[in-house]
Amino acid sequence: MELKDKTIIVTGASSGIGAAAARLFAAEGANVVLSARRQSELQQLVEEITQNSGKAVCLAGDVTDETCANALVNMAEQRFGGLDGALNNAGMMGDMGPVPAMETDNWQSVLATNLTSAFFAAKAQLPALSKRGGGSLVFTSSFVGFSNGGMPGMGAYAASKAGLIGLVQSLASDHAPEGIRINAVLPGGTKTAMAGDDPTSHDFIAGMHPLKRMADPREIAQAAMFLLSDRSSFVTGSPMAVDGGMAVRLL
Repeated sequence: MELKDKTIIVTGASSGIGAAAARLFAAEGANVVLSARRQSELQQLVEEITQNSGKAVCLAGDVTDETCANALVNMAEQRFGGLDGALNNAGMMGDMGPVPAMETDNWQSVLATNLTSAFFAAKAQLPALSKRGGGSLVFTSSFVGFSNGGMPGMGAYAASKAGLIGLVQSLASDHAPEGIRINAVLPGGTKTAMAGDDPTSHDFIAGMHPLKRMADPREIAQAAMFLLSDRSSFVTGSPMAVDGGMAVRLL
C-alpha cells in the first residue's frame, strides 16, 4: 500500500481529479482529509470510502479563504495525529476570452482560486510537515501556461497555472533541507466537469493530444500518488507533465 498510514489533505475533492485521488489514496492506505465547497458530495464520498474500509473525514470550505487551509491542517492533526502530505487540487477555468474584454472580477477570481489558495495551503501545511520531519506537497497546475502551452482566450487561467509552477519551484528550493518535497502535476485534457459534457468538444480536445484521447481522472490521481509516495523520494521542484503528450506536440 503506497500511502499506508500517511495522512493526506485533498482539496477539490467533491468531483473529478480530487474525488478520484481521494478514493485511490484511501485504497492505498492513507487517511484522507477532504475538502470542497459542496458538503453533500463530500459526505457521500466519505461514506463510500469508509464503507470500503478506508479512513476519511471532510470539511466543506472555500480554498480562497485562508481559514479553510488552517482548519484542514487542524483536522488532520486532531483526527489522525499529524499531516504527511497534500494534493492541493481545487481550481477553476473562469470565463474564456481575450484579455481586453475580460472582466476584472473574473481575473481576480481565477487567480484567487488557482494561485492565492496555493499560497494559503503552503503557509498552513508546511509547518505541519516540518513537525513530522518531512513530507510531500503536490499542486495541480496545467500544461496551459507551461513551456509552449499557451492557449487562446485563457489568459487568466494560464497566468495562474504558470504562477503556480513558479511558486512550487521556489517552495521546493526553500524546504528541501527539511525533507519536504514539493511538486506540481500538469494534467492534459481530463474528463471532468470543467471539460463539460459535449462529445464534439471532447473529440476536439482528444485530437489535440498525441495519445488521441482525454485522461480519466484516476490517471492524474495515480501521478499525484507517485509524487506523494516514497517512490518519488528524489523528486522535488518538478512540473510533472501527465498530459497525453501535449508537451511533446508543443515543443
